[in-house]
Amino acid sequence: MNTQETLLWINEQFANTNELTQKTLEYESKNISYMYIKSLIDKELLQKILLKPFFEMSNMDQYKLYVQALPQYQEISSKEQALLEIMNGNILLEIDNELLLIELKLSKNDAVSSASVEMTIHGSQLALSDNLMTNINLIRSYYRQPTLNIEYMSYGEVNQQKVALVYDSEKVNEQALKLIREKIQRVDKQLISAANQFNNYLNDKRFSLFPQMVMTERPDRVIYNIGGGKIIILEDGSSQSLAAPVVFFDFMITMEDDYHTIVISTFLRMLRYLGFFISLLLPSIYVGVTSFAPEVFRTELALTVAGSRMGVPFSSFVEVLFMLFFMELLLEASIRLPKAVSATATTVGGLILGTAVTEASLASNIMVIIVSAVAISTFVIPVNEMAFAIRIVRFLLILITTIFGLAGLTLGFLVFIMYLVSLDSFGEPYLRVYNYRKSKKRSEGQA
Repeated sequence: MNTQETLLWINEQFANTNELTQKTLEYESKNISYMYIKSLIDKELLQKILLKPFFEMSNMDQYKLYVQALPQYQEISSKEQALLEIMNGNILLEIDNELLLIELKLSKNDAVSSASVEMTIHGSQLALSDNLMTNINLIRSYYRQPTLNIEYMSYGEVNQQKVALVYDSEKVNEQALKLIREKIQRVDKQLISAANQFNNYLNDKRFSLFPQMVMTERPDRVIYNIGGGKIIILEDGSSQSLAAPVVFFDFMITMEDDYHTIVISTFLRMLRYLGFFISLLLPSIYVGVTSFAPEVFRTELALTVAGSRMGVPFSSFVEVLFMLFFMELLLEASIRLPKAVSATATTVGGLILGTAVTEASLASNIMVIIVSAVAISTFVIPVNEMAFAIRIVRFLLILITTIFGLAGLTLGFLVFIMYLVSLDSFGEPYLRVYNYRKSKKRSEGQA
């Protein structure tokens, strides 16, 4: 194996990234060269095990024997192996025109916490850290490709926070990358404390209900998005990351979908979309049917609904708003209360409220069932930002249905679809169906 050809080939593989570090040391009659990926290497071990002995030992033969005697040393059989080991956290060392591999990998898995927002039963439970270099280390540990590129920037006049753009230079959406770079350059804020703030700063449609970027704390979701050609925004001091561009269907995906069989995954996706439509449309349908078109129900069901509303002094519109308003208060209280009491307080509060309003004839039993179904269905949506948007659209559809009935609900839902069609995320149509697996197979076939 030719040493110079191997080094040149490895440099070509990392031509589109600035992560590969290559240095040459010369002292008296001794000289060595070494290369590594800086986010994967324990720099203290590098200094202690390789650099300090280089300056202390008298000749290169002694130093070479010392390196080969290290327990971290391993032989190289091919240039492909050398490339893979560099991406696994090894240092490639050249001594007397001979290449040696020394493993000095920096492991950050013990420095990160468990996911607390995006919970899953199967798969990794790791979450991103508040430290930027720890997050870069995690990403590089799981995404071992030389085309992974990281761009570092600093923003915020007060705190000068360090921001990183992470993407695969071969798969990235170039148009979206150009737009994100331009928009980040225009960001002019005195204080930037979290990556989440870029969700607003980079969005041209500031009053858009729907998020233009996916917010995630999970390294496996970050890797999935990088493999799909997305750009990841990380910030030092923030445990959340942003992925762009996105489509609507990205917000209905969980990482567990890949851990089940296709039948189970399809069933779970159907449940999520069913929950999406229930949380969005069920209150409006109740208002439209009870106030404008009770004949839509079968006679027995219509009589049951009418009987449950006997004694209720309000119209169905006021009844729905009353119950949904208190449901929103309970959801907000569950977030603000201390963790030790939030679950108990909101559960007891919901039970007492549901029982009290029905006994006081302020709402019907059917309404309590509908509000409970809507609350449960809202929690099925995997990404919180999308759930927040649906909660607002739900009230708009109730208002339209109150004025125009079921015809207004139909029209409002069509306007909702048209609004989604008009949106884009950094040039990517919002309702475009994107299949990462098919695109991956297509790119591999072209290669």
